[in-house]
Amino acid sequence: MTEYTIEFVGTGESITCTDKETVLSRCLEEGIAQEYSCRVGMCLACSAEIVEGEVTQPAARGLTEEEAENYALTCMARPQSDLKLDRGKYPPSIESDLETDGSNDAAAADD
Repeated sequence: MTEYTIEFVGTGESITCTDKETVLSRCLEEGIAQEYSCRVGMCLACSAEIVEGEVTQPAARGLTEEEAENYALTCMARPQSDLKLDRGKYPPSIESDLETDGSNDAAAADD
């Protein structure tokens, strides 16, 4: 079992996680406030942008193959390297669904 460090961008929080554990399970064990709902890779509530590093998440059915390269569903994601994750960031395919009035389009493009 290999252990990796996961840093959460902008929070000052970090955890260690083995390649056999999900990021979400370690967050919950460590008291990190990671959002989640279904825990089966479908709802995207636990989504995080992968800033650095790699994960494996074969059961992350809520993401397209392309999205899975840049986003992790923490309930399914197992680290394959040290990681930097930006929690609460959603794939572009659902980001537009979350915006109700379109006023955040410019801000989202700047991220």
